[in-house]
Amino acid sequence: MVFGYARVSTMEQSLALQLDALLKEGIPQKNIYPDKVSSTKEVRKSLSKLLKYVRHGDTIVVWKLDRMARSLFHFTNLMTRLKKKGVRFRSITEPFIDTTEKSSHSVSIINIFAALAQLERDIIIERTKAGLESARRRGKILGAPKGIK
Repeated sequence: MVFGYARVSTMEQSLALQLDALLKEGIPQKNIYPDKVSSTKEVRKSLSKLLKYVRHGDTIVVWKLDRMARSLFHFTNLMTRLKKKGVRFRSITEPFIDTTEKSSHSVSIINIFAALAQLERDIIIERTKAGLESARRRGKILGAPKGIK
């Protein structure tokens, strides 16, 4: 069977683009597992449910690699887990990320792109920390406003 996984980081974001792409690939709506949670969160209910459900010979399809994981460590663990179960993985927007094909190149490319996704995440974190530090130096008060006493 073929399953889809879709994820957005916040409740305000829409899954529509990813769902449309997965449906266009011929994946039935009932086989699509959506999450609305940051990729940095360890617990993603739909992904956990999907990983428990898939069996040898199944395929998981995502719209884009970073929907599955942004951490190289997490992605590598997921791919290892899928490989042990005999489950294939494919990205719609990155056709070179496809373990449904018997290609050693695909595995290498998956590892390269996972490393690039991790680099992107690390750069975002660095930029955020620098911005927060800059704001603190200028006397900005950060965080939620104080409650009424």
